[in-house]
Amino acid sequence: MASHPLKRNMYDSVSPPNDYDTNDEYSNEYSDELSGGYNNDGYDEFGDLNSEAEEYYNSGASELVTTVRGDGYGGGGGNNRKSTLQSHNYEPDESEVWRAYVAQQHFSNRGQWWTTGKLRALKRWGLTLVVGILQAIIAVTCNVASRKLGEVKYDHVYDLLEFNTMSGSAMQAGTSGGSGSKAGAAEDYSYYTADGYLDMNQDGIPDSEQDEEESILSEYWFNFWNSPFLAFLFYQTTFALAASLFVYIEPVAGGSGIPEVKCFLNGIDLPRIVRLKTLLCKVVGVTFSVAAGLPVGKEGPMVHSGSVVAAGISQGRTKFWGVDTSFSKFSDFRNDREKRDFVACGAAAGVASAFGAPVGGVLFSLEEGASYWSTKLTWRAFFCAMVTLGTLFTIRNQDSKWGQASVGKLFSFGEFTSIGDGSSNFSVWELALFVLIGCLGGLIGACFNAGNEHLTIWRMKNVNYSKKRRVVEVLVMSILVTTVSFAMPLLWGRCTELPTDMQDWTNQEKELVGNLVPFNCIPGKEYNEVASLYFCEADVAIRQLFHFRETGETDSSTFSSAALFLFFIPYITLASFVYGIAIPSGLFVPSLLAGAAFGRLFGHLLHKLDHTSGTFADSGTYALMGAAAVLGGMARMTISLTVILLEATGNMQYVLPLMMTLMAARFTGNVFNEGLYDIHIHLKHIPFLEPEVPTIAERHEIVAGQVMSTEVKCLRPVERVSIVYDLLKSVQHGNFPIVDTASSGTLYGTASRSMLCTLLQRRAFGQPHDVNNGHYHSNSDGSVDYAELLGPKRLSPLVQWDTIERVYPRYPTIDDVELRPGDRNCWLDLRPYANTAPYTINETASIQRTYRLFRTLGLRFLCVVNHNNQVVGIITRADLLPESLSDSIMRGRNAHMTQGGGVST
Repeated sequence: MASHPLKRNMYDSVSPPNDYDTNDEYSNEYSDELSGGYNNDGYDEFGDLNSEAEEYYNSGASELVTTVRGDGYGGGGGNNRKSTLQSHNYEPDESEVWRAYVAQQHFSNRGQWWTTGKLRALKRWGLTLVVGILQAIIAVTCNVASRKLGEVKYDHVYDLLEFNTMSGSAMQAGTSGGSGSKAGAAEDYSYYTADGYLDMNQDGIPDSEQDEEESILSEYWFNFWNSPFLAFLFYQTTFALAASLFVYIEPVAGGSGIPEVKCFLNGIDLPRIVRLKTLLCKVVGVTFSVAAGLPVGKEGPMVHSGSVVAAGISQGRTKFWGVDTSFSKFSDFRNDREKRDFVACGAAAGVASAFGAPVGGVLFSLEEGASYWSTKLTWRAFFCAMVTLGTLFTIRNQDSKWGQASVGKLFSFGEFTSIGDGSSNFSVWELALFVLIGCLGGLIGACFNAGNEHLTIWRMKNVNYSKKRRVVEVLVMSILVTTVSFAMPLLWGRCTELPTDMQDWTNQEKELVGNLVPFNCIPGKEYNEVASLYFCEADVAIRQLFHFRETGETDSSTFSSAALFLFFIPYITLASFVYGIAIPSGLFVPSLLAGAAFGRLFGHLLHKLDHTSGTFADSGTYALMGAAAVLGGMARMTISLTVILLEATGNMQYVLPLMMTLMAARFTGNVFNEGLYDIHIHLKHIPFLEPEVPTIAERHEIVAGQVMSTEVKCLRPVERVSIVYDLLKSVQHGNFPIVDTASSGTLYGTASRSMLCTLLQRRAFGQPHDVNNGHYHSNSDGSVDYAELLGPKRLSPLVQWDTIERVYPRYPTIDDVELRPGDRNCWLDLRPYANTAPYTINETASIQRTYRLFRTLGLRFLCVVNHNNQVVGIITRADLLPESLSDSIMRGRNAHMTQGGGVST
């Protein structure tokens, strides 16, 4: 008896990756009997199948081999890490039932002007409109809520600070002795009226002023023993714990969400990323995170929220807290391809709602998100971002009855104007200094990323496995941030007089003067430079660094070098510590604020070296370049970040400086490490496919046959229900090749796991006597071709394609299937449901071609065939990762060394 041809052409797998990753008891049971390829295990002395292996194969079970070829082929997915992540399936299965569904649609549209295709396009644009509107409403609500919470906190702390300042000054004056001290106190707190001085109490404070302060403090429910620090600590920790509570409820709501959105658009089906529960926890949680005064921003979470809104709206269904709201109006969009495109539009809307930058949002979605892009998707993303910005305009200008439009944004950089008459705010030769700032920003970003990477590794080992520990960590970090934020102004301990000569200042600058914080200083006369950066909203601090005038022509400066340094170092260090704890948080704002402080410090030092000659540009310009440099060094974005900053500033004179600064930051940072988002993706062991082929593949000659996984489970076109059921129970593979045993095991098609489970659940199989009345004849190799016996006949009942896809994405699992007595002997005809046009690649194809084909088309798997079109392996995304390619190279070298040693002896 000759061995079956299929078994002689299958290779080995050491560890199955991704869709084929499983603890395979079904395989292990027969691994010794059914090895193939060039190993004799499972064969007798004549090379034929032994009795046990022949019985197993004749039962219709799938094929399995477990050896590596002598030339090093096979055994892909060498990493032993078990992965439960699945890939998206962007291509529909071109089966008979799918073709029948498409033909039915074409027939119904025959002679019609208003076709189902036009209706689908109208729905698609309408849903995109709804996504833009909802994202704008969510962004406004989150922004208003966080500002209100922040105002409650800061108002209470400011009142306590002012009360203690006035009381402390009066007590100091009273204890300094005699009437002279009283006179001094009276002089400090003298208020002129038409009748002369106001009446003073015994502490030298005007009676009306003291009464007013006491009345203000009496409005609060508790004044923490008149301690500003205790009040500050209470508000900060309470808000931080509230934010952590929502991450406790839904863990994937933590962080910025940008790495997860990138992975989703890369084709990875991360669980619960685009659920309604995640959206609620993300939005409410980031509201409390920002109000807690932590060095975080809400811009990154807005990208995630826009993606969740788009995914939810496009699917038209959700199952939240046990309530199923599914309906069939949007069934045309219930597939991975449509969901991916809507998520890309939602990400663009998120950036537009955060920065008021619709074009930047589209470019962000293109540069940082989508692995696949098209012209139609560009227009839809642009339309969604436009609708978001229009909705923001409508909401913000409702008080003026939509008359003169206000250009204010949720996060505003303020208005950048030219200081000179018609000339730019910088000289051409200063472009070299901007490049230097970019290099320094790239270095700072690389240090930030490296520190956060090591901290995240420690956190994953010691904290993240316990939800309670994560909450405790949030509490500890909140106390640390609060203490540092309060201690730095105290350490500064110096009051600076408010600017008085503001005749040439713009209204924006005059308004910013009112935001300077009098921390332990006389209100209305002095301010604390460090406290003015810590004790205010992040966007206010950024505008202060951008727009307070400092041209270098005079000695006046709002923020001194020491104050900027005392803010920059602790703040960026705390930001590195905080990113990764169990709260929703973004990194755009902390990076911009720290970078603005760094850039202004750079400009201030230049002016000091120039001895107030006014040679260099104003410090606000350097602050803008510093903000771009640090953010670019952290995230490694160039095109989208340039446009976002330009749209946020509204001044085109900074185009070239921003481009050069961001390019310098990216090049410098890439010398040391990757962007922070990519680092976190790799730390989570997510099989993310980069745009370019891994470097290791460029340096070595690798072919598809060396990286493929050969632990392939094959089915036949007509199979016993028991075989299919047992196979699905024993393995977790996502797809199964269907081989035609009548033609020496050539590839007939593929069958997805979800489709097989659906067919079993709906009992779409024939009776035992339907196949030649239960009698059959074996082929010469011992196999049985039941499909040939049936001929063109199809076993009924057939399940329509739209019925199979109606339950997307909650397909039935094998645990949902209950077989009745006698069902195991029934027949399952897979021919109407098999994808007869799967993507394949020859085993001799280069890894470069394989990688480009897999990533460009967004495939879930790729069948590897030999020259006879026989299946020899499967490639999934895990096989194309750099570590898997490295393992494949090492296995090939070891195989050749072993082979060479055998020849020499």
